[in-house]
Amino acid sequence: MSRSGDKSPGYTGFGDEWRPSNLTPADARRATDWVEAKIDRRSMLTDKDRVEDVRDAMWELEKDGEIVVHRVDDRHAPVTARTLYGWEKKVPTNNLWHHKSCGQCGNIPGYPSSVLWLMNELDISYLDETDQTSCTAWNYHGSGIGNVVSLATVFLRNFHQAYVSAKARGLSEGTYYPLVHCGTSFGNYKEMRTFLMHSAELRAEVKKILEKLDRLVDGKLLIPEEIVHYSEWLHVVRDRIADRQKIDMSGVRATVHPACHVYKMVPEDAIYDETVLDGNRVAVSTGLLDTLGVQVIDYSTWYDCCGFGFRHIIGEREFTRSFAIDRKIKVAVEEARADVMIGHDTGCITTLDKNQWIGRAVDKVYALPIMADCQFAALALGAHPYKLAQLHWHASPFETLLEKIGIDWEKAKAEFEQYLEEVKAGKIETLYDPRLAITSGEGYVKPAEIAGGGGK
Repeated sequence: MSRSGDKSPGYTGFGDEWRPSNLTPADARRATDWVEAKIDRRSMLTDKDRVEDVRDAMWELEKDGEIVVHRVDDRHAPVTARTLYGWEKKVPTNNLWHHKSCGQCGNIPGYPSSVLWLMNELDISYLDETDQTSCTAWNYHGSGIGNVVSLATVFLRNFHQAYVSAKARGLSEGTYYPLVHCGTSFGNYKEMRTFLMHSAELRAEVKKILEKLDRLVDGKLLIPEEIVHYSEWLHVVRDRIADRQKIDMSGVRATVHPACHVYKMVPEDAIYDETVLDGNRVAVSTGLLDTLGVQVIDYSTWYDCCGFGFRHIIGEREFTRSFAIDRKIKVAVEEARADVMIGHDTGCITTLDKNQWIGRAVDKVYALPIMADCQFAALALGAHPYKLAQLHWHASPFETLLEKIGIDWEKAKAEFEQYLEEVKAGKIETLYDPRLAITSGEGYVKPAEIAGGGGK
């Protein structure tokens, strides 16, 4: 959203950015007042005529023979959703390729395990293979040492792998469509797609690299028709999830923290739904909670960042901690009287969850369970809180929430401890046949040679 014409005291316009100049306390209050008054989608609708649908440029480049578009087609059982400006977005619901999150797998394993478990429950076909990489956005946002060529190249490399991965199963190219787990990867990839569509120089640089990696299709760059976040998949299948609901969630007061990288980066691509908060807020997570019968409570700092900010967490960690506690956790507890805060991004969940302990050092104890929408949905469907949702990896307390929804956490914990003993003894269970995760190279076994099949 352009701020170049904003004449607020203490701010100067730099193109499309809004940067602090000599910011006084009074100016800061006015800025905060502006945010709190502009927390609905209408604040994102300024200069609508300047916003283009990047897919229009994509179709032209394909028509000119410069690129190949990986389409969302009938194989993916798409559901059409509406974005900020009412544009249609096709969200695939089947034959999905999991683009995992480094932060989830390393810090919040119950996050991806809940997504896979939900897909198993809904009998969704997917491929969870090992041949993928991090998006490298950590370098870009966290330190500034990344560059656009490397980011765009990694983006297209990963999506090309999703496109060709089906060949390992004897299926046609494009059968599996990528589903991005991480909000940062999601926002980063959408930005890179826009840059690629508008820069012939960038396309040429990326093409040279991908050609060396044998990652072109008919000598052309492969561009995805849609870039889809897992929370968008949850949103469009939320009724199917609710049909399998086993736990009554109607007594839960939940606040939602929307991730900046999900709906503020390339905001025109974010999903809004007139049935969710009258279409005034991004629909993902909130729509799911509504459908599960949860009381979603609004709060004045809904729009605020969690405090993570990438560079903040590296260079100004105390800012991150104070922002997470004072601007988000404290408000959710005191103003909204929330039982839980639900998010949909790796960094946000980590920041709001892991930083609560530091408040004890300054007598700011606001214990609030933090979890991802997929973890909460899995609990609603009866998933084990330790074995599957893996809530014990969280730093924030969750036991009171479990008691409120009728789950005996002490019994569940004892069951989990017994399960761990079985694992030590060699009795291993997996959500997905690990042999299907390897689609090439050493260790690869053709599907027909995998005894008993398995997986999805």
